[in-house]
Amino acid sequence: MTIRVTFWSYFADLAGCAETSVTLPERATVGLLLESLYRSHPALADLRRSTLIAVGVEYQDADHVLADGDSVSLFPPVQGG
Repeated sequence: MTIRVTFWSYFADLAGCAETSVTLPERATVGLLLESLYRSHPALADLRRSTLIAVGVEYQDADHVLADGDSVSLFPPVQGG
């Protein structure tokens, strides 16, 4: 299945692109997607503990099962003041 990934804010700079597509096996989880992304974009791995992950418009954790055609967004940590 194919998952579209969008990198927001400075994550796009770290990844070297604003969007990418990742091919994964059926019923893959967000966690598997992230491991694939960290292998291909190692600069993102340092921020794994603070990355916000949305599938569609809902924030999800690593156990969420993806479906073909899902759109995943990765956001850096947000700070307010």
